[in-house]
Amino acid sequence: MTEQAGDDTRETDAASTSTDAAEGSTAEGSTAEDSTTTDSADGAVGDRKPEFVERVAAHDEELAEAVEERISELEERVETLESELEEKSEEVDDLVSRLKRKQADFQNFKKRQKKKQSQLRERATEELVERLLPVRDNLMRALKQDEDADIRPGVESTLEQFDDVLDEENVEVIDPDPGEEIDPQRHEVMLKVDSEEPEDTIAELYQPGYEMGERVLRAAQVTVSNGTDSEKGDDGTDGSGDDEHDETGDIEENGDEKNGDEKNGNRDTADGDTTDESDPKSAEGAEGKDIDREE
Repeated sequence: MTEQAGDDTRETDAASTSTDAAEGSTAEGSTAEDSTTTDSADGAVGDRKPEFVERVAAHDEELAEAVEERISELEERVETLESELEEKSEEVDDLVSRLKRKQADFQNFKKRQKKKQSQLRERATEELVERLLPVRDNLMRALKQDEDADIRPGVESTLEQFDDVLDEENVEVIDPDPGEEIDPQRHEVMLKVDSEEPEDTIAELYQPGYEMGERVLRAAQVTVSNGTDSEKGDDGTDGSGDDEHDETGDIEENGDEKNGDEKNGNRDTADGDTTDESDPKSAEGAEGKDIDREE
């Protein structure tokens, strides 16, 4: 049995060796075939390579030209769009500027209308107040004249209510005190009087004035001091002595003028006493004149 087992082992090894040999032969055959096929393909590609390169180069040139043309078209389109955009931007700026001007004009129009309406209201109020000012003047005169009258309380109450209305309308009384400077815009000078106040200042209020805001409705009527009473001499007397001296001087001058006229008249008479001695009437007239002159 041992021998038989050895024989079987040898047979198995022989079979394995045969199989390996067969597989090696097959592999070598396949490798040879692959090498032959690769060489054939390389030869075919090598033959067609110049044609392929030319075709690729031509395609690249065509593609480059197409790309350049497309780029040029796009650049022209961009320039056109930029030009149109600039024009539209200018139009938009112009429209915006015109819109702003219109808005400014409208705002100015609204302001002018509002100011005009305010001026109309103020003017209407001013006209009404101007018409009512004489009423207040009469009430003031009534209070000055009828100090003990029974109606005085009623007049005072009416005047107080009247002044309240004037205050509500922003009307103020122009009532300057004596000695204040003259304001031509607010004061109306009636005449100059002798006063103890400084020269060219208010001596006395004749009639009060009124102003509404910055507008003078009626100027205050005042008298102005000429400073006569305030000018005293060194001896404490006023200037009446100087006036008397001036008057005396005037009288003396007038007297001198009269005396001069009389002398001139006598001289004219003497010059005119040329009579004709042959004329009795003339002689008698001349003698009469001489008698009158002697008398």
